[in-house]
Amino acid sequence: MSKKYQVCYADEIPTGGRLIVDIAGRSVGIFNVNDEYFAIRNSCPHKGAPLCRGLLDGMVTGDAPGHARFERLGEIIRCPWHGWEFDIKTGQSVFNPHKVWVRTYAVSVDAEESVQTNASCEGPDPSIETYPVTLEAINTGERRLLCIHL
Repeated sequence: MSKKYQVCYADEIPTGGRLIVDIAGRSVGIFNVNDEYFAIRNSCPHKGAPLCRGLLDGMVTGDAPGHARFERLGEIIRCPWHGWEFDIKTGQSVFNPHKVWVRTYAVSVDAEESVQTNASCEGPDPSIETYPVTLEAINTGERRLLCIHL
């Protein structure tokens, strides 16, 4: 079973944008493609480059010579070191989709309903004067949380 990590609010990644975060020791890139969110490992399988820092582009397709089309804009990431290209929706490489891929992660967009904190401090009492502190939840309205499932 995967573990769910709250990463950010959905409106913090604009359409066509990305956010690179560290989650449980993994660097992960999150992409907003027309208000759909996708996440991939930020490591190119070729040489370990920071894949999610590469150019986000589309691809040229065609049925016959002279009939080229530029499609899937914002769905193909190009490795900044050697130019290997990957589909951010599936993780498959463009040049060899059956043998080379980058790890993908499920992304969910959840309504923010409550704030839960399970914080604790262990160890000896501090040797400085301390004051009691309380945490108050702030209602942020209709914002939605982006969560990554690892």
